[in-house]
Amino acid sequence: VLGDSLTAGFGLSASDAFPAKLQKALRDKGILIDILNAGVSGDTTTAGRDRLDWSIPPGTEAVIVELGANDALRGVDPQVARGALDDILKKLRARNIAVLLCGMLAPPNYGADYAARFNSIYPDLAKSYKVPLYPFFLDGVATIAKLTQPDGLHPTAAGIDVIVERILPTVEAFLKDRASQVRQP
Repeated sequence: VLGDSLTAGFGLSASDAFPAKLQKALRDKGILIDILNAGVSGDTTTAGRDRLDWSIPPGTEAVIVELGANDALRGVDPQVARGALDDILKKLRARNIAVLLCGMLAPPNYGADYAARFNSIYPDLAKSYKVPLYPFFLDGVATIAKLTQPDGLHPTAAGIDVIVERILPTVEAFLKDRASQVRQP
């Protein structure tokens, strides 16, 4: 999972971070895969792109890309975020690695124009690259006090449980269909 603090597990134990809990949920369903946590707190889409080559080891078959929250919080130009995510998808495709793209939504404080330009990044890129999209990574958790840490941004362990529960069907479908994304020899 290539991501930011939402993936890294900011404020949580390693076993409560999203990748660990997703791996456990998949294993409970008999899907025996290893999920590596390539999340770095504070990363923007550009930082994720810049560390992609060393963060995603050779032999990786699939990547969940969860980046963009910090871009939105900092008001980064949506074209910059779009360009970085486009580069990530292009590089992963060149390496024959299947991708599940997780969307992020801009907070309302930057206005409707910014939100429209930012929020369209993920569906546009998913369509362009023909990769599955989970529309909003924090679905069911964002703005819910009991599921976020005191900062109001990062999920608690219970919040991660909600994210895993909601994204699990999408991840299962992605894992079953990932072969359709990779080039056949």
